[in-house]
Amino acid sequence: MWNIFRWKPPQLQKVTTGRFEIEQNGQVAYLEYSLAGNILELIHTEVPEKLRHLGLAPALAENALQWAREHSLKVDIICPTVRRYVEQHPEYSDLQMH
Repeated sequence: MWNIFRWKPPQLQKVTTGRFEIEQNGQVAYLEYSLAGNILELIHTEVPEKLRHLGLAPALAENALQWAREHSLKVDIICPTVRRYVEQHPEYSDLQMH
């Protein structure tokens, strides 16, 4: 046989999960994310009842998007809060996966 076909094992892709957080008055608002390769997946924003209407959700979204830009990442937006933020701030639309 010619032995022209070679099998190459798939590279393991490291996935990191975590949260962008803002702590205020002993409570934490956060945006969950997952990072795989150069894709930052923004999953879910949670703001405790006592911290709502203080602008923390938009601050979390902006922080995550800035971080993605600084690290040359594309963003997969699952979280509706972040999606609304990008709709209102089109300067971040270039980061979105299409």
